[in-house]
Amino acid sequence: MNLFDCRVLLTGASGGIGQALATQLVAEGARLLIIGRQLTPLKELADKYPGKVDLVQADLTLREGRDAVSAAAQRFGGLNTLINAAGINSFNLLDHQDEAEIAAMINLNVTSTLQLTHRLLPLLRQQGRALIVNLGSTFGSIGYPGFTTYCASKFALRGFTEALRRELADTPIRVLYFAPRATRTAMNASHVVAMNDELNVSMDDPQRVARQLIDAIVREREESYLGWPEKLFVRLNSLLPKMVDSALRKQLPTIQRFARSKHQENKP
Repeated sequence: MNLFDCRVLLTGASGGIGQALATQLVAEGARLLIIGRQLTPLKELADKYPGKVDLVQADLTLREGRDAVSAAAQRFGGLNTLINAAGINSFNLLDHQDEAEIAAMINLNVTSTLQLTHRLLPLLRQQGRALIVNLGSTFGSIGYPGFTTYCASKFALRGFTEALRRELADTPIRVLYFAPRATRTAMNASHVVAMNDELNVSMDDPQRVARQLIDAIVREREESYLGWPEKLFVRLNSLLPKMVDSALRKQLPTIQRFARSKHQENKP
């Protein structure tokens, strides 16, 4: 996809990878409709790039939020790229989560993504060429202790991407899955960063991740996994899951220690 021809609807543009991606897409010549729950960072981007960035403040988990985004997309004129980057994360042992927290993560990371994509498919079908890009995670291929709900949501997103790609194989729409490893954004709190440092888990800068995502868009690469040894573990987990079980079992005491300390801090 030529970025000068891209008319992009980007969710999750309020921060993290989404905000870095928005800045780089505009710099490459794309026109953006950015979506997020926090108005201030969206407005800063729109004010910085007048005529190139439109915004919608919306909660995608609500029907009225999706209604607002759908209406804005129809006014946008020729949407040809949908980037589903909205999502939330939580580091916690499953028995320390409550049902509302679990439901909220699945709702935003999975249900709302499917619902919004469903809404926008008719607009994308009108184009001679279109892309749907789903922002996944290494944890969409490797179940990792302390991130059970998040892993479940990203496994689901990966399955959705694969199924939709096959469903649209006879159309001009291409469906891409992009899976970063741990990234230094506000979504990863300080105790997660501390745990990753202790476990020697690398964390990427969001600007670098955004740059690689743009490369995947330009090349229309169906699946992208970032980082080493994460790429290797994704492959091993699909072929030799017991080997990955053994490696993660060694990390489990450290993961449990950080997760339990966070739980104690959050107690009233």
